[in-house]
Amino acid sequence: MLLELEQDNLQEIINNNDNVVVQYSATWCGNCRIMKPKFKKEASENENITFVIADAEKFPESRKLANVNNLPTFASFEKGKFKNQVQTNKYDLLKDLISEVTHN
Repeated sequence: MLLELEQDNLQEIINNNDNVVVQYSATWCGNCRIMKPKFKKEASENENITFVIADAEKFPESRKLANVNNLPTFASFEKGKFKNQVQTNKYDLLKDLISEVTHN
């Protein structure tokens, strides 16, 4: 499942889904735009994970959940708790983060 945040409610999504991977991005971020189709591809291939795209500028409370200070940042959450994050524009590192969630 892929969601794009429309309000600052990421915590609610994390609480209601066992496995969540978030792409934090911003409209001005070129690397975020490059990674977005890859993130969407992973969402289509991993049905047991909820994928969320969050605008880090519009949603400060959601941003705090993963201590985001650079974009793009990808973060994983399991059973309501922050697990890991990676600040990258490298597809392999995103795939590694996702595999941490799927192989437990």
